[in-house]
Amino acid sequence: MQRRHDLEGAAAIVTGAASGIGAAIAAAFLENGGRVLAVDLPGAAGLKDFMNGRYGKSVAVFECDVTGAEAPQKIVETAARAFGDVDILVNNAGVASPGSVETTTDDQWRKVMALNVDAIFLITRAALPYLKKSGRGRIINLGSIMSDTAGPNLFAYGASKHAVAGMTKSMAVDLGAYGITANCLQPGAIVTALSAPFFEDAAFRKYWEEKAPIGRLGRPEDVAAAALFLASKESQFVSGLGLNVDGGAAVKF
Repeated sequence: MQRRHDLEGAAAIVTGAASGIGAAIAAAFLENGGRVLAVDLPGAAGLKDFMNGRYGKSVAVFECDVTGAEAPQKIVETAARAFGDVDILVNNAGVASPGSVETTTDDQWRKVMALNVDAIFLITRAALPYLKKSGRGRIINLGSIMSDTAGPNLFAYGASKHAVAGMTKSMAVDLGAYGITANCLQPGAIVTALSAPFFEDAAFRKYWEEKAPIGRLGRPEDVAAAALFLASKESQFVSGLGLNVDGGAAVKF
């Protein structure tokens, strides 16, 4: 395949890499010359897909719960052992839990924040020694179009994605002196294995198809293409950005 952006030799960590957006990002990096540590929960079937020999030693996998106390350091150390360095960090792992401000439980709030916010902060902090040394460090955090807006019955999720946007901007400011860029991808309605059942509802699917001026639902590959650009040398002067990958849905009344 013809490479859109050359990541030759760049070492990346991608969390939540077993399926959906994370798997598409990991594959895009590998197909464009990168090396990837694919991270997901123990037993996540999709991790095995990266070990079928297609990518050889360019890919390694690490099974862990990224919210674990020792997970951030172990993830970074595993990538460093596999590749010698870390140039790109994609904080993709996340979760949504339905509930309004009135009905969200303490447990729901803590679980969403632990994965969507705390893990991003802690893994990024653990990776900083390598990202600083890289000279071309890239941090790509996964937010949502709800990083700028809000939706019904997604109180904790919406709050967490606003936090991701804020963290990303602060990372860009604090780390720019080291040549590190930090950006946030903000997907809209993307069809993945987890979201596909929701789009089986004809009315729900039609709403999101019509909401996007492009006129269709998004694919994981759409988000991966944006991540590939943000990981590339061509994006070296792009930092602190919240990039909507939503077919224009967020700007349409």
